[in-house]
Amino acid sequence: MPAVSKNMRRAMAIAEHHPEKLYSRNKAMLAMKKSTLHDFASTPEKGLPKSTGYRDKIRKLMEKRRGK
Repeated sequence: MPAVSKNMRRAMAIAEHHPEKLYSRNKAMLAMKKSTLHDFASTPEKGLPKSTGYRDKIRKLMEKRRGK
């Protein structure tokens, strides 16, 4: 399964290679299989958005309201 954003891919790579550097809110990733972590971490970054989700939706709404 490929990662859907650059941030997700990087977080999975950290979980795979340097689990001690994970933030406490991301420790649940350590319960994933190594092969699954590798699948996410090995996704090419070309063409992926930097991030996805709630924050991006809020940011786009705010920009739309400001007229950008």
